[in-house]
Amino acid sequence: MLDIEVIEDPAAAEASLDPIRTRILRELAEPGSATQLAAKVGLPRQKVNYHLKALERHGLVELIEERRRGNVTERILQATAASYLISPAALASVAPDPHRFSDRFSAFWLLALAARMVQEVGQLIAGAASARQKLATFAIDGEITFRSAADRAAFAEELGVAVTRLVDKYHDGGRGVPAVSPAGSPPVGRKHRLVVALHPSLKAPATKAAPASEHTASPQETNPKAKEQDND
Repeated sequence: MLDIEVIEDPAAAEASLDPIRTRILRELAEPGSATQLAAKVGLPRQKVNYHLKALERHGLVELIEERRRGNVTERILQATAASYLISPAALASVAPDPHRFSDRFSAFWLLALAARMVQEVGQLIAGAASARQKLATFAIDGEITFRSAADRAAFAEELGVAVTRLVDKYHDGGRGVPAVSPAGSPPVGRKHRLVVALHPSLKAPATKAAPASEHTASPQETNPKAKEQDND
């Protein structure tokens, strides 16, 4: 089972988006039969079997084993992945194209780059799994708070300069002759995709204020000066 499977086939994407099938995929993170699933999702076994056949047909669940119980053969299935992600390739005719944008400050270009990353990494994961090889990737995820828009712009400028310097230092560009790699090892000089992104974090949902009748003002709330001193 994969940790994440990227769905590229439009028909498979459509099948996975059905709410009942989504629930079945979640339950099949652990192997189970139609009878077991029926009890969990609250549907007749025949109905569950119908959905299972559709998911199996699109390669989203797979047969683990068959158990003979009297005159009945019980099929044990499992989802092919713990989580699923639909690739922009499933909407190929309207998928975003990074080449349509040239502004590095454009949020639409950032989305197009992210969509391309999902598609390409999904294909790489599938290929690596088929070849029983590890996929070499690297990522950094973090948060930074800027005091002002000017600081954010300065940071972006310095980050761009630093990345450009590193690219100039390590990028081969075809100047050298690739060394012969040992049998079975990845080819030397393979091209890699580099994406650096920066965007605002989502705001946390606002909490509902307590009804006025249930709220008692604190000394800080009735005395603004006391509040300011308390925050110092």
